[in-house]
This record gives sequence, structure tokens and C-alpha cells, in this order.
Amino acid sequence: MSSFVTGLTLFVMGLVVIVLIRGLLNMMRGGSSSKSNKLMQARVLLQAVAIVLIMLTLWITGGGRPA
Repeated sequence: MSSFVTGLTLFVMGLVVIVLIRGLLNMMRGGSSSKSNKLMQARVLLQAVAIVLIMLTLWITGGGRPA
């Protein structure tokens, strides 16, 4: 279970990076502010999901405490 959650966490963190890069490229190219806003909202949502998954991983694995 913990390896699945860890993999899912890494996947979501990768999505955060992709959305962040797309947003930066959109700003540099002078794209629409509406699209930039949607990308920002998606990034914030993905970051929240990543934090929840990180906390879940720590809870499942015992937070690195010795067994």
C-alpha cells in the first residue's frame, strides 16, 4: 500500500511541475490571462493533493520512526 501511495505522490508531484512549466511558458509568450489563471488554480489544487498524499505516506509508513 505504501509503495502505491508513494508512486502516486511522485506522479502528482510530476504533474505539479508540468503545470508550473506550462504556466510559466504561457506567461512568457504573452498568452491569455484566463489560461494562466486556470493553470494557477490547477497547480494549487495539485499541490494540495500532493501534500495530502505525502502526509498519508508518512502516516502509513510511521513517519520514519524506528519500528
